[in-house]
Amino acid sequence: MPDRHDGAPDPERLRRLEERLEKLRAPKPLSRAQVTFNHADTAWRMVIELVTGLGFGFAIGYGLDRYFGTMPVFLILFLLVGLAAGIKVMLGTAEEMQRRAAKNMQGDLPQTRDDARGDGNGS
Repeated sequence: MPDRHDGAPDPERLRRLEERLEKLRAPKPLSRAQVTFNHADTAWRMVIELVTGLGFGFAIGYGLDRYFGTMPVFLILFLLVGLAAGIKVMLGTAEEMQRRAAKNMQGDLPQTRDDARGDGNGS
């Protein structure tokens, strides 16, 4: 192919480049192992959200009990508040996962890397 030095782009080359870029941009379906890993990842995320809520509730309750000398009134109260907050956040994650699964089933689309991470347009 001769080089064009007149500064004009080669339309055939541009078309081939666009085709290659489209192939690279297309979402890639996940393998079975990747889907399983993504579900495990979501489960760990939910566990961490619950434990974090409990941890913050414990810390705030313990701190207030130490400050006011009322052991274990605030500790129990804020453990329950932390548990409720952790469950609320965890249920939000489950709802997000359910919406994503419904979207994938509605269009009968294979789950893609973006959908599994929540980075796509699904949420």
